Amino acid sequence: MEKRTLGHSDLQVSALCLGGNVFGWTADEATSFQVLDAFVADGGNFIDTANVYSRWAPGNQGGESETIIGKWLKQRGGRDQLVIATKVGGDMGNGQKGLSRNAIKQAVDESLRRLQTDYIDLYQAHFDDPETPFEETLDAFAELVREGKVRVIGASNLSASRLAEALSVSKQHGYPRYESLQPLYNLYDRADYEQDLEPLCKREGLGVISYYSLASGFLTGKYRSEKDLPSSQRAGSVKEQYMNDRGFRILKALDNVAQKYNATPAQISLAWLMTRVTAPIASATSATQVHEIAKAAAIQLDKASIAELDQASNWK
Repeated sequence: MEKRTLGHSDLQVSALCLGGNVFGWTADEATSFQVLDAFVADGGNFIDTANVYSRWAPGNQGGESETIIGKWLKQRGGRDQLVIATKVGGDMGNGQKGLSRNAIKQAVDESLRRLQTDYIDLYQAHFDDPETPFEETLDAFAELVREGKVRVIGASNLSASRLAEALSVSKQHGYPRYESLQPLYNLYDRADYEQDLEPLCKREGLGVISYYSLASGFLTGKYRSEKDLPSSQRAGSVKEQYMNDRGFRILKALDNVAQKYNATPAQISLAWLMTRVTAPIASATSATQVHEIAKAAAIQLDKASIAELDQASNWK
């Protein structure tokens, strides 16, 4: 799998990022180990998680994903060949949330313990925290970099104006800057990222790691009608957000391009993203799914195919 530089840092990441949100939730420990093994076997090295994954699941308290990855790392070895990304700032309960100095210092040590590693390659601010000045947050991150606990920092879910402000604060005070952004972005959800964030990321040379890369499963093509939807809250979201004229127009274009490349709609969706971002995040709950999504990294879409997908998903 091709490697790409993440921003101006020296982190070389695979063109596809494995999402760890399912570990300890819809994938138990044994299954998660199989997924991780399959991803590395397919040439992947970039794994994304967060301290809050998966606190929302019944019986969980947060940290489950990091704990599973840590056990896998200890069993497997080869830590220096992998890029491990995690996040801070989500609500862990008992008032532990946000990006204050104290919250960051507490969270990083807990993440390191769960991951069973001495350092985090990419440490990301999970959510914006308007109540904490960027100076405090970035100074805390700078301390972690000096201590060797963190190599590079990134941001997630920041607006263009707030990201620009953070970059300005880093430059003004000599703090490490956010080298990457993790936005919601896929073939359907294009406007928010492309309108303001994409120009900023390109201008500043930031890496981009998109989440919801397959639009909650809609871009896999498995939801063609209401009868295809599972009985879950997620299904209601898919129906409301994506099952409309534009969504079905996108699926038709995906089908056309997929047939041309003897691929699946999911693979084409990810291949399209790889032409626009550093590494899309994709989650999997089986080794078979990993092997399927990994094939996307080998697909080089031609200009005509990209244009067809761009036109079908046009938001302007």
